[in-house]
Formats: sequence, C-alpha cells, structure tokens
Amino acid sequence: MQIGSLIRRAARHYGAAPCLTEGGRTLSFREFNDATDRLGNALLDRGLRPGDRVSVILPNSIDCLIAYYAIAKAGLVRVQLNTRETVENHCYKIEDSGSRGVIHANIEGVNADIGIAWDELHDMQARGRAESCAVDRGLDDPLRLGYTGGTTGKPKAVTLTTRGELTELTAFLTDLVPEIKQGDTFLHAAPIAHASGAFFLPCIARGAHSIIMPKFDAGEFLVLAEESRANLTFLVPTMLAMLLEQVTIDQARLGFKRIAYGASSISPSLIQRAERRFGRVFAQCYGQAESPMVITCLKPEDHDRIGSCGRPFTVAEVAIFDADDRPLPPNERGEIVCRGPQTMAYYWNRPEQTAEAFRNGWLHTGDIGFMDEEGFFYIVDRKNDMLISGGFNVYPREVEDVLLAYPGVVEAAVVGLPDERWGDRVVAVVAGRAGLDAAALLEYARSNLATYKRPKSIEIWGELPKSGANKILRRVVRDKILAGTAR
Repeated sequence: MQIGSLIRRAARHYGAAPCLTEGGRTLSFREFNDATDRLGNALLDRGLRPGDRVSVILPNSIDCLIAYYAIAKAGLVRVQLNTRETVENHCYKIEDSGSRGVIHANIEGVNADIGIAWDELHDMQARGRAESCAVDRGLDDPLRLGYTGGTTGKPKAVTLTTRGELTELTAFLTDLVPEIKQGDTFLHAAPIAHASGAFFLPCIARGAHSIIMPKFDAGEFLVLAEESRANLTFLVPTMLAMLLEQVTIDQARLGFKRIAYGASSISPSLIQRAERRFGRVFAQCYGQAESPMVITCLKPEDHDRIGSCGRPFTVAEVAIFDADDRPLPPNERGEIVCRGPQTMAYYWNRPEQTAEAFRNGWLHTGDIGFMDEEGFFYIVDRKNDMLISGGFNVYPREVEDVLLAYPGVVEAAVVGLPDERWGDRVVAVVAGRAGLDAAALLEYARSNLATYKRPKSIEIWGELPKSGANKILRRVVRDKILAGTAR
C-alpha cells in the first residue's frame, strides 16, 4: 500500500465533495489528487530523484498539504519544518537531513541544490504534467523525516516509513477518531507541520472535509468553528486554555463530537473546565517524534481517570521499565517504553543514539510514569527534567498542575536553579490573565504542595517560550532566568 494510493482512492470515492478549504479557496478530492499529481511530476522534472530529501517550510495552507503529498507520490522523502522556527534552525535541519530540495514561503537564507519559493511552487502546480504520479517505495523505506522538539538539546531527525504512517492511520481510525466519516468537518488549527497534519490522512480515508486555519487565533477559531459547523478538531493544551479564556466561549454555538488533544501535558483542572464547556468529547493521544502520536490513548469515556494518558493504542505495546530495563509491576514509577510498527525506523545518521533508544527492542521514551492495575498509564514527567531539591525528587509537571489550577493561570513552567543548600532551587514562571498576583499564587502553591515541592519564588511573564509545536521550553525559561533576560 502506498500513501499516494489513498489519495487516488479518495478521488474515486468522494470525487467532487470538498476535501480542503482555506479561506475562500476549496479543492475537491478529485482536484487535490490532480494537484498532487502535477506537482509530483514537476518535482521529478525539476531534477529531484526518488529517495531525495525535500524540506518543506510552508505555513498552514492548502499549498502545504499539496506539497506534502506530491512529495509522497514522487517517491521523495519529506522533511517537514515549522515556519515558526528561526532561519538558523531551518538551515541546520536542511543540512542535517541532506535535503537536495527546499520548498519555502519566500524565506531568505534557506538554500539547497533545488530551491522552490512560493511563486515557482504555484507555477509548478499549474504546469506540471497531468498524468498520474506514482513512484512506489518499500514499506520500510524512508517516507519522511520528522525532528525531535529540541527541548533537551539539538534536534534529531527520526526516520518514519510508509509502514509507520499506515499504522498511525489505522490507530487513529481504530482508537482516536473512529467515528470520522464523509460529511464531517475537521478544523485544523494547530500546525500542520506538527500534530494537526497527522489528522489529514484519516480525513482523506473517510471523506471528511478539512478546513485549515493559517494561524491559530482563539476568537477566530470560535467564529470559524460555528460558521463551518466543524465537529472534529485537534488542539494542544495551550490552545484549549486560550479558548476557555475567550469572553465569547459560552455564547458560541459549537457542535464538536470529538476534540483530540496532545503534544504536551495537560493539567487536570484544564481538562475538567473544558469538559464542562464542550462535554465529554475529548480524546488524548500520547506520543513523541519517535512514535508519532501513537503510544497511548485516553478515550472520552475514560476521562474520570484524572491525570491518565490512557491505555495503549491497539497497535502498540507499552510497559514501565526500571533503570536496568526490567518490567515493573503496577503503580511503580519507571521509564515508559513501547514497541510496535508505529515507531521510527532509526535516527537519521545517528546509529549510536538509535541503539540507545531501542535498547532490548523497546523504544525508551525518556518519560517517567507508571501503570495502574487496569492498564492505564500516567506520565509523571520527563526523566531529564526531574529536579532534586533537598534530597527529594521533584517532578516539575506535578508543581505545574497545581499552579495551572489557580484562576487566571494559562501557562506554567517549573525549573531548578543551582543552589548550594537545596541542590535545585524550585522556581516557577507563569503567564495568563491580566492582574495575576505572584504573592497570592505563591501562597496558594504553599497551601497545596508538599514542603519540598513548593516554589521558592514565582515570576509572571507575558508569555512563555515555546517550540514550533507549542511545547513550553523549560530549558529556555531556565536560561533566561539565569541570564537575567526574563519576561
């Protein structure tokens, strides 16, 4: 099975039905298939060859999705980059991946053997050969490279295959959005270059209409969701928190039957507020770049299990290991590990790090967690983010969850600063509603946390630094505090 086959099948099955809408532009399933054929052929005619890597730096748009799937049809390897990142980061990834081509939104300073800016991209879509573009690749050959978030260091490219992509599609249709069907409307508000893009193939496979927001704005999201009668979407927790802060949230006439969320941890207080407004429609997916979106799934009916990230997806095997890679019994904390056809094949050009990640045949996630007696998993925090204060282990996420329960707090990051007495001095930074009082918040934290977990100080910033995938970057928060460049 080839990814291009899904596009061609959708064109036959759904024909003139709307496939993609961005602003005033709509493509049918048949038109999307034709556009990806033309661009795929044009890329090959431009001098690219099957197996070549092609970096794509385009904002949320129809053009972005045409580029992604033209590359798939042409047997090329997609390297998806986020427009929110710096030119320096783009150049690093283009070089690291060995990209021969780069398709970009008129970004100065990005270069490859074959550079295609927006005007040429549109011309190639219009003038490319109309015949079917169908270059087959092996199921375990590279399909795309995705980069780790760089939250703990230099980003690494993970090699993802057609087998993995089809497994992710199966997992979504089996567990995460099983009810998606023709006539549904999926509102893509998060970056397509990251998690939201994973929901496009399920829409293609089932004939659902995808509506693309070029950039997330909470107020515009509510308007567009109401006007389009969108009933499916994916949000990261920060976006969900911003929606709930909108003054029009209670007046908006919304009809979501499924809101998937993930990409970063969510506080119990936030999901409880969200369920009060939207109903029991939320499904969480836990994954990482090395196992995209597919490790565990918390279904709507299981959201009474506060703090859980769910049970393993049908296609995944998940366990908790100790430091010596021995399985741990329920309720004991250790590292979350997984295996299955959904995981990456390897880190690109990093065999030693690949071997370390796949010790004993299991992908080691770097996340600390535990499993209860009924097979539900709980993430405590990243292994590398754990603090030791006064001899006690402090997991930043536990402290952040308490701070996020305070009225008006939308974002929180907890870090450790060097301290002769404590080892790590626990410090918190928050952002949120105007008028937040640091002293009152600190007193609240002291009343709701064990002594050794209490922040020694709390700062209020306008916003917290995030990755291109909207993950809060604790290491950047820490660096800014140490450098005295906060806020």
